[in-house]
Amino acid sequence: MIRAASVQFNHRAGDLAYNFSRVEYFCQQAAEQGVQLILFPEMCLSGYWHLRNLDRPALTALSETVPDGPSTRRLSRLAEKNKLIIGAGLIERGADDRLFNTFVVCDIDGAVHAHRKIHCFISEHMASGSEYTVFDSSLDYKIGILTCYDNNLIENVRITALMGADILLAPHQTGGVQSKSPYAMGRIDLALWHDREKNPGIIEEEFRGEKGRGWLMRWLPSRAHDNGMFLLFSNGVGIDDDEVRTGNAMIIDCYGRILAETWQAKDDMVIADLDMSLLDNCTGRRWRKGRKPQLYGPITEISGTELDPRAARFRE
Repeated sequence: MIRAASVQFNHRAGDLAYNFSRVEYFCQQAAEQGVQLILFPEMCLSGYWHLRNLDRPALTALSETVPDGPSTRRLSRLAEKNKLIIGAGLIERGADDRLFNTFVVCDIDGAVHAHRKIHCFISEHMASGSEYTVFDSSLDYKIGILTCYDNNLIENVRITALMGADILLAPHQTGGVQSKSPYAMGRIDLALWHDREKNPGIIEEEFRGEKGRGWLMRWLPSRAHDNGMFLLFSNGVGIDDDEVRTGNAMIIDCYGRILAETWQAKDDMVIADLDMSLLDNCTGRRWRKGRKPQLYGPITEISGTELDPRAARFRE
């Protein structure tokens, strides 16, 4: 068994001190409950949706190097102190000064792993990564990382599985998003979040509905089931610039079953025990053995209709 936790919290735009304090708080709570692996949302240290409004100097001011930047070092110390594998998101400044939406995972043995979001669209000043991230962990199982939009493309998840991932970390900032697809997500009235303490049922109905959980249930469990992996989904919750994130933090087993979830309109954490003995004979792994790679060449061919992530995300 591996005890895992997934966190949703309402970050403050550009407020590293506050955001890191929330990470510290939940790590302490998790450690007290015997958690071994904890996942925080995409860009939870820097804040997210407001980044689209920042110019290059402002983004650079929020960025840090990895693994020797201050936040990564603090996460490493926190991991060692609490005997926790910790994953959290930030803006990385690369050696060539390019900026990335990066998710950092710090193991208790001091190892640092970083995934640069492959499909980064938040800012024209930020670059997309070009590599998959799967690594050996101190838990004796392989962990993979795909950030938000990365999980929307089934090829990314399948390749991560083929690289040996047993657990997929899927940090997000989603739900409540204005979508050009009529049956996808939709905006949530900001006033509902402000009124959540007086009328929690109204906004939690939105979180459980088509703008939150309902949307996720159409595709997220299948990523775990079809590829034979456990999946940790973390997300922001509450107002993120001019949108409301729906939280819905959850943990899914390798059969696509929901082990733990929340729809609370507040900072929250869910915990579940992952029965790793289920992996060998789970449906997704058995089906994968019947693959016929010789037939899949067309998947890798350029069709001419491809768009860069920003164009695909914001296209009219």
